[in-house]
Formats: sequence, C-alpha cells, structure tokens
Amino acid sequence: MLPKNTICYREYWRLVERSQAVGQPEGAGGSDPVRRVQGLIDLAIARGASDLHFEPHGDGITVRFRQDGVLRVVQEIGADTKAEVLSRLKVMASLDIAERRRPQDGRIRVTHMGKPVDVRVSTLPTDQGEKIVLRILDQSSVDLDLEKLGFGAERLATFERCFRLPYGMILITGPTGAGKSTTLYSVLKNLRSPEVNITTVEDPIEYRLTGIVQTAVKPEIDLTFAKALRSILRQDPNVIMVGEVRDLDTAQIAIRAALTGHLVLTTLHTNDAPSSTTRLVDMGIEPFLVSSAVNLVVAQRLVRRICPNCAEPDPTAEAVLRLLEETNFEGGWLRGKGCSHCAHTGYKGRLGLFELMPLSEKLRGLIARNADSNEIRKLAVFEGMTSLRRDGVEKARAGITSLEEVLRETAS
Repeated sequence: MLPKNTICYREYWRLVERSQAVGQPEGAGGSDPVRRVQGLIDLAIARGASDLHFEPHGDGITVRFRQDGVLRVVQEIGADTKAEVLSRLKVMASLDIAERRRPQDGRIRVTHMGKPVDVRVSTLPTDQGEKIVLRILDQSSVDLDLEKLGFGAERLATFERCFRLPYGMILITGPTGAGKSTTLYSVLKNLRSPEVNITTVEDPIEYRLTGIVQTAVKPEIDLTFAKALRSILRQDPNVIMVGEVRDLDTAQIAIRAALTGHLVLTTLHTNDAPSSTTRLVDMGIEPFLVSSAVNLVVAQRLVRRICPNCAEPDPTAEAVLRLLEETNFEGGWLRGKGCSHCAHTGYKGRLGLFELMPLSEKLRGLIARNADSNEIRKLAVFEGMTSLRRDGVEKARAGITSLEEVLRETAS
C-alpha cells in the first residue's frame, strides 16, 4: 500500500476515480488510463509477448509488443491520455511520477488467468517524454526442458556431460535476448536435488526456482556480483550461477571458485564461443587460469519457428544456398505464408541455435598460449564444433525454421 501523503498515492486514486466515471472500454482495456494499461498488459501476456514498449511522440504514444523476438505496433494512444497512461505505469511500479529527468526501474506483480506474473519496468527520459518498457516474466510460459530448446541429441549429450562435472566453469554467450537465462535455468532445474547446494547471484532474479537459493544484486547498497560471490563461497555451495561476468573482480572470483571444487555457470556477451576465452583474457584473467577453469563454452541465438498452419515450400532457398556456397540443396526448405494462427507473420514460437565448444587438451594448450580467437575456432571446428550458422542451416533443412531467419541471426 502506498503512503497516503505521497504523490503516487494521490495520483493513483485520481486515476481510479476517473476510471470509475468512464463508460464502455475502447480498444485493449478501454479509453481510461487504468483500464487501458491493464488491458494492454493482459493482452501482451495472452499473446506471449516478452516486452511491452510505450514510446512517446508528439501526437501520443505508440505501443509495441515484442513477440518471438520481433517488435510490432499494436495500438496508438492519443495525446489527451498520454501523460496519464505514463503516470499510471509509474504508479503501478511504485516509481516517482514527479521524476522525469532520470531513468527509473521498478516491478509490477499482476494476476493473469489466476496466475501471478512479474513485470519488470524501466523508464527512459526522451525529448518526447518518458519511454517505458515492461519486461514480462511469465514463468508459466517458459519451458525449462533442455530437450525442447533445440540442442539436438548429440550436442545435448555433450552439454549434459559437462554440466554434470563436479567442478569447472560453463560459459553461455550471446547478445541480450538470445535465451541465455532460459538455458541457465534449465540446467539448474536439471541439477537441483536435496543433496546439492545451488546458489545464484542475479541482476535481477527473473524466475524463481524452488530448492535453489537465489540472490539479487543491489547496487544501491553496494551488493555487487563480486561481493555476493564472496559471501556465497563461505556457504559451502556445490553449484554457483552468476548472472553475468561484467568486470575483472567478478571474473577472478568465479574462476577461482571453478578451480577450487565448484561448478560455476555464467554468461558473457560475445559473438561466438571461441572469442569468449579471449574475452576473459582481455578482462585481465591469466590465460593459464582460463584454460584450466573453463570446461565448456556455449554460444547461442534464438530464431523463429515456421508456423505449422501456413508452412509452404520456399522457392528462394536454392538461390540463397548458392550464395552461401552450400553444396547440399536437399531438404524440406520451408517458409511461413502467414495466417491468423501466427498473426500473419509466418512464425510461431522460437528455438535456439547452439555452438558448443568443449575444451579438449589441445584447445586448453592454445588458450594457455594466449592464441587469438581465429586459431581457437579453427581447431574447435577441426575437432567437430558445429557453428551457429551451420546449426541454423541444418534446422532450416529440416523445415523447422527458414533460411531468412538463420541469415538474420547468424554470421558466416
């Protein structure tokens, strides 16, 4: 409950009173701010959107949903309710509605179809007003089943063999929105048991898992990844998950933990698997420590699945394959035509593309000698590593995704 003497409290009840005086709703949630905002959040959750963007401009607000990784406009809000809609969002997230010059972060807990859903809220001042983005963390919509993520039988066996080891580091790499957190949570779900002490440090906690101790960093009280990690190591953990290695201090502690009998799972922002080890060296970790601590690097991307209701043969596939200098044109090359089932996008749902690089003795030797990522990649491919592009082409050949999606998300 908001304190009665705050601006947020007074603004909230002003909006509630206004909503009670308004008649029938218009569009998603109605014409008044309270119902409209709630209606848009409900619609976003129902459609399986991951993000909800409120983007201000001179004539009002453009509302866009991110579905299957792609943003689409769903509604325009007029200038007459622009300020009230933005204020309503900030009230729901317990933010200061009077502060419009600085970014703010908050959280909303809503109920959808009888289930609680967490929504992360971020504001950003712009020259047209505040842009507000809602990140929907609907745990019921996330399938933490490794077999369904897109690894394939052989790579899944390699992955599982590595995360079943009692110590060492596993790095999951890729850009923001590539599904790294889902992969990490799926591993934790597989590892949890009454006999295993699993502790995480995250920023923020996206999904809560029973049987696992989860800690969120709090920069405002100087609880950083590094400080949380030091405390975790004093509590006898078997498995540690670090949301992201951002600095040298965190990297050093994580590497030390991996070398002293702990299994450490973490993420990095790099483009592929081979460049992850050189990234740690660039941060200041000694090459011989990287080569000794890291057991496996997984690079990943997300691509959209072709809608099964409107899939059709792709007549451009062979021409694209020639440009890629592919020699094998055989396969069920498909694309989505677009239908009501997929909102006329041709795609429904997503799956991962994966590049797994387990560290052999030869690879460890290259890393210890501070070899560059190109040398590491050549040896990894020689030893059997499948690149992101190759994994994507194979999934397109099987008719799961389209070549267009693979080219959009991967480099040669």
